[in-house]
Parts: sequence; C-alpha cells; structure tokens
Amino acid sequence: MPSPTRFFQSPEAFLQAVPRPGRLCFTNGCFDLIHPGHVQYLAEARALGDFLVVGLNSDASVARLKGPGRPLQDEAARAAILLALRSVDAVVLFREDTPLELIRALQPDVLVKGGDYTPDNVVGREIVEARGGRLVLLPFLPGHSTSRIEQRILSGRGVTLEPRA
Repeated sequence: MPSPTRFFQSPEAFLQAVPRPGRLCFTNGCFDLIHPGHVQYLAEARALGDFLVVGLNSDASVARLKGPGRPLQDEAARAAILLALRSVDAVVLFREDTPLELIRALQPDVLVKGGDYTPDNVVGREIVEARGGRLVLLPFLPGHSTSRIEQRILSGRGVTLEPRA
C-alpha cells in the first residue's frame, strides 16, 4: 500500500529516516475521504515550506473523535491516498486524540490548520511559536467536507464538484 519510505508509524521512525528539511510544514487530520477541499488545502500548506508532513490520526483515534462507523477507510488506505498527492512529502501516524506529542517531536517551522480554527484552539501552536515558527490558518474550499459527502451518499444524491464562489 503506502510507500514504506514515506509512511511512518511514529515520529521517531520519521526523524531517523528523513534528514531535517529546510522549512518543515506540518498539518494533521483524519483525512477519511479526500475531497477537492483537502487537495487545495494540502497544496497551499506545502507551498509554505520545503517539506510537508501530514500527521494522520490512527483508526482508533478517528473512531474516538468521529464516532462509530468511522473511519470509512483504514489508516493504510488514507495514507496511500495522501501520499499519492504531489503536495504530501510524508505521513506520520499518531495514536493520540491530538497531535501535540507529534508536533513536540517533529518541531515544525510552520504549523498549518484550516480556517475553522482560531489561533487559541490550535494544538501545538505554542511549541512552534516558541522556537520561532509560525501558525498559518488556511481558508477552506466552500461546500466540501467529509461529513457532507457522507450525507450526500446516504441520501442517494451522490457527490458533485461545486464551482468556486
């Protein structure tokens, strides 16, 4: 499935295998069903630095956060899809409910989150900023979310690519 040289089961495995890139960008999430919003977000995140690491919630973490029936795809499938995107340089799995320990281990230069966050509720912001890094909040592509896709499928309406506003 995912390339063993780009999908890491721990931050330690990543740090041993990958030389420190110039400007390390980091984002995280469940990425249960990749949609155009994710693709745009990850491309914009990657453009902020030299290397993009995606912290991927483990299957158990997704189930705790999203409830029964999730994830829709297992962690190996989600990692494989993420790694197929040009913008994603590596995926590191984390088993906790937040990426705090992963951020502490990786020490990214740029921490990227979606526009539904505020600086005060971004986990790991203090760690990144304390070492001179920065937080970037990127706007979402309107009309795209995994929950919305799931609702459309369950209602029998399917999924469409909606034009940009």
